[in-house]
This record gives sequence, C-alpha cells and structure tokens, in this order.
Amino acid sequence: MSQVQVGLVQMTCTADKQANLDKAIAQVRVAAAKGAQIVCLQELFTSLYFCDVEDYSNFELAEPIPGPSTDALQKVAAELQVVIIASLFEKRAQGLYHNTTAVIDADGSYLGKYRKMHIPDDPAYYEKFYFTPGDLGYKVWKTKYATFGVLICWDQWYPEAARITSLMGAEILFYPTAIGWATSQDAATNEEQYNAWQTIQRSHAVANGVHVVSVNRTGLEQDGAMQFWGGSFVSNPFGSLLYKASHTDEETVVVSLDLQKTDRYRTHWPFMRDRRIDSYQPITKRYIDEG
Repeated sequence: MSQVQVGLVQMTCTADKQANLDKAIAQVRVAAAKGAQIVCLQELFTSLYFCDVEDYSNFELAEPIPGPSTDALQKVAAELQVVIIASLFEKRAQGLYHNTTAVIDADGSYLGKYRKMHIPDDPAYYEKFYFTPGDLGYKVWKTKYATFGVLICWDQWYPEAARITSLMGAEILFYPTAIGWATSQDAATNEEQYNAWQTIQRSHAVANGVHVVSVNRTGLEQDGAMQFWGGSFVSNPFGSLLYKASHTDEETVVVSLDLQKTDRYRTHWPFMRDRRIDSYQPITKRYIDEG
C-alpha cells in the first residue's frame, strides 16, 4: 500500500497494570475510529516507568510474550483490523527479563517480537538492573498495511540500528519511548534535550529515506520528580515533521504516510547508492586507537 494511516497513542500511566492496558485498548479503538491501520503504543505502557529505582518487586510486573497482554491485544487487532505495536516487560524465564515489543497483524495474528538492544543505565533510568540486552537482532515485519521495523527508546540514539533495520526493508521505523525531564531541571536544558532527541531521530529518516514514528509517554511520575516529555512525532523521509504532540497532554492522533516518498527521496538524494560499504569495517570496533 502507498498510503498508510498510522496511529500514535501518547498517554499517562498509573500503578494499575490492568487499568493501563484497558486505557491503551480504548485508545486503539479511538485511533481505529479515526482511520488508523497501524497503531503504536508507548514504551512499557502497562505500568509506570519502574526503572527509576532498583527494586526487586518490580519484576512482578513482567509477563511472557506471547502472554496475557498480547492475548487481549490480538482480539482487539482482529476485531478492528488494525496492526498493533505493543511494548511490554517480558519474562523470558526465571531470572531472565527483556524490554520487548510485540507486533500483532491486522488479523490478530502474533507476528513476533523485538527485544531492546541498547540498555541504558543513568540516574532514574536503571534499565540494566531489569533488562538483558536483546538477542534477536534487528527485526522487520511485513504486515497487512506496511513493512516496518521497531526499535525501542535508547535504541533511537544509534544510527547503526536505524541503518540496519532500514537495509532489511523497513518502510517505517517505529520508536516506542519513555523519556522525560527531571522537574528540578531548567527550561533551557529541557529544550536542548528534547531537540537533540527529535533531531537524532529525524536524521535517521533523512539518512535512510524512511518515515520515522516516535511515540513517547507523558505525565508526572516518580512522585512528581519526572515529567515525561511527550512530544511524540512523525517525520517524513527527509526529516520534515508531519506531526508533533504536546509535552503534557494525552493525545491519540492518526497521520497519513505516503510510502512512495521513500523511492523519490532515495532517488534524488542517493545516500544508499553512494554508501562505501567496503570502508565501514572499523565501525565494528569499540574504539579505534591511533598507532
């Protein structure tokens, strides 16, 4: 399909896992009623962002994938004939957990999962305590409406991940995200951080000639210490914004993507043609020491 209608659900979350799932499903219905064919939910949407602390009790939030949440979403996807991208806390085995996104096709079939490859460890983002790095590699799914790849939050800062996923045939890069500002932080720092976050992802759109869809959560969490900055957006294959959400409001929006533009931009700006793949071997090194 050339024209694809993509739904973004930017929402707040609570400590009630079932309530969050129910809320997300309700917003999938809203998006579908607006014409969405693919709906992307934000990172770890069934809970508060629990990685702000290292707390063993938070492992109780995890579930198998496929599992209860994907079962519920598969029924909704089949009913509404929409593709759903669902970011969940995966319990793979006893003591083994991942930050994982499931992909469900428009007939309700479970297509597979992507496990987050890049795991951060920063103040209030202690993800290495919870998540084992992904071991499935980068993934692309051919769904009823489009072929796309999914990367998760911290992955969005790495051009290598975007490039590989695009080379695998992705027409769209989806980034479920949970990122925010400390409420003690000044406005200038907030603006600089958000602009860097948006710019790096728009650069992936330009370099690879694909649409980028980034879906972030919003709302105050961590007892008011963190404002998740929302700002979900869609970029065309040359980095132009097709949509940008507010920083503080919940929003469910549908954006039309013209997938034929990938060929147009890649033809007129032939970055893919001019890649010097024979010269890129050093990228596999951690660091290149002189001498």
